[in-house]
Amino acid sequence: MAGTLYLCATPIGNLEDITLRTLKLLESVDVIAAEDTRNTLKLLNRFEIKTPMTSYHEHNKMGKGPFLIEKLLAGESIALVTDAGMPGISDPGADLVKLCYEAGVPVTVAPGASAAVVALVLSGLNTRRFVFEGFLPADKKERRMVLQTLEREHRTMIFYEAPHRLLDTLEELEGLFGAERESAAVRELTKKFEEVRRDSVGNQRKYFTENPPKGEFVLVIAGLSLEVQKKEAQASWAEISVGEHMQKYLQQGFNEKDAMKQVAKDRGVSKRDIYKDYKMNE
Repeated sequence: MAGTLYLCATPIGNLEDITLRTLKLLESVDVIAAEDTRNTLKLLNRFEIKTPMTSYHEHNKMGKGPFLIEKLLAGESIALVTDAGMPGISDPGADLVKLCYEAGVPVTVAPGASAAVVALVLSGLNTRRFVFEGFLPADKKERRMVLQTLEREHRTMIFYEAPHRLLDTLEELEGLFGAERESAAVRELTKKFEEVRRDSVGNQRKYFTENPPKGEFVLVIAGLSLEVQKKEAQASWAEISVGEHMQKYLQQGFNEKDAMKQVAKDRGVSKRDIYKDYKMNE
């Protein structure tokens, strides 16, 4: 019988955030596959865990993935951990999960902290609907292409960003979303010097220009509000006359009364105003 791959979430800062279940699994599995064994060793030493480790990361996944699958098929159990947070999110853990399913190896999760979710709830922005983008491409052209697809996004957006690329990303965000877009720049999550900087995108750029960023960041950016989208749509109708607007609906088979009602809705004005303008210019 094949062993099980356990995706074990590890603390994103404060080591006391480790769960009891994860500690038990790290003690009981045959081997721990870690993104950085040196980093994970600090966690294991803190809780006096002696389980052997092997590395599994972006640069060795092509060879190490099949090796781990062989171990699992031989009946060994493996705990997969990343340096911080949930394995499989913005790291090659997802590739190993896919290999497991293809080989018929069971996979389960010992859940815990995730920087994206923690930063989102700390941001003070809308948490009802959100989209996680992870790390943006390092290449400037590719990064801009990705961000352009989000220009009309109305959900809250979450990005991971390295300190040396933070300013470039903020400049792109300011250019595409506008300097006034609400945002939060979050770093050192759950640690002593945890910082949540809430400000407009433009002001974030100015601040970090004068104060060089340090540490990994989570950027939380407000989406384009439905109210703004509605106002933009209403403004776009001002480019044509009320009569031309009416004709669009009359040609679709609307009667005059229903056409006036729809035109008034499109423009954000009263039906009486539309009636007056339309009749005056007939």
